[in-house]
Amino acid sequence: MSMQWTADELLGFLVEQAGLPPEDRPADLDVTFTDIGLDSLAYLQLQAEVQSRFDVELPSEAPEGLTLADIMATVNNALLQPELA
Repeated sequence: MSMQWTADELLGFLVEQAGLPPEDRPADLDVTFTDIGLDSLAYLQLQAEVQSRFDVELPSEAPEGLTLADIMATVNNALLQPELA
C-alpha cells in the first residue's frame, strides 16, 4: 500500500491546525514558513502531525530555506522506502 501526502492535505493542515489564514494559502509549495507568515510553533505542530500520522521525523528545527515542497518530499520519500525488518 503506497500512501502519499498531498499538497492539499498539507495546506489544509496548515490552515486548520497551524493558524494559516485561508486567504494566505499559497498557490504552490515553493514557500517557507516565514514566506507565509508562520512561525516556529506552527512548524512544531506540523512536525508532531507528521510524526504521529506518518511516523516520519522532520528536523527538530526548520532549516533556513526549508520549503513546504521540501517537507512534503521528505515525508513522501520516507513513505516510499520499504520498511526495514
